[in-house]
Amino acid sequence: MNVDELVAIDVHTHAEVSADGHTSLSADLLGASAKYFKEHPRPTIPEMAAYYRERRMAAVVFTVDAEHATGHPRISNEEIAESCAAHADVLIPFASVDPWKGGAGVREARRLVGEYGVRGFKFHPSLQGMSPGNRAAYPLYEAIQDLGVPALFHTGQTGIGAGVPGGGGIRLKYSNPMLIDDLAVDFPDLRIILAHPSFPWQDEALAVATHKPNVFIDLSGWSPKYFPPQLVRYANTLLKEKVLFGSDYPVITPDRWLADFDALDIKPEVRPKILKDNAVRLLGLTKA
Repeated sequence: MNVDELVAIDVHTHAEVSADGHTSLSADLLGASAKYFKEHPRPTIPEMAAYYRERRMAAVVFTVDAEHATGHPRISNEEIAESCAAHADVLIPFASVDPWKGGAGVREARRLVGEYGVRGFKFHPSLQGMSPGNRAAYPLYEAIQDLGVPALFHTGQTGIGAGVPGGGGIRLKYSNPMLIDDLAVDFPDLRIILAHPSFPWQDEALAVATHKPNVFIDLSGWSPKYFPPQLVRYANTLLKEKVLFGSDYPVITPDRWLADFDALDIKPEVRPKILKDNAVRLLGLTKA
């Protein structure tokens, strides 16, 4: 990956379909998600690579392993890693391991980094049905910290399960970013990314990221024109080294996100930090 030639690094994109057509969500959750987010294409990973290559961008790619709570098998982490390796000029593989998997999950995480070159891990506490601070997940966090790769946590409300009776069993409370403050204390060398503007807990996310040096924020899942004013203010000042461009592709395209970001009142010297430089540093990418 030639970082110098990239115009941006999107740290939050989803592999929604495998090579054999297996989807990342069950049919009922997928239908509710399509209604909430509006119907959108579900590109394969090679198609994602072509999309980002055309735009001279790189993208972090992951799925969500929530098999314990949903009963729906995940897209294979190995498939994602191998597909990203085939397009290493533009794609960066993250994995997802259900925190309910205990010791098996720890072994898998170590294998995925050691044998498949995975560069980080994605958690979705509400979908996975576990509070981030649940001690059952601590051995997995410890392994990720030891491996020296970041952990990205969904925070705030989720469109998954929206409109389904009982929200599809998904509990929003698990995605309050303040629950991740304990992890930042107990795992001070674990680099943590709080994904999304954290509605309705934006101030909590800003507080944690400001207080804990190992906590970052990605801006995915919302058009920048809807960002809360305090998020823009902190991104421009106290958190200018810790805020990351993320789109949530394919739900939101980077084309739309960047067009709206252009209209946002962000200082000229801060824009390249958010779009690329902060991600280069966080992900340990090498600049020429």
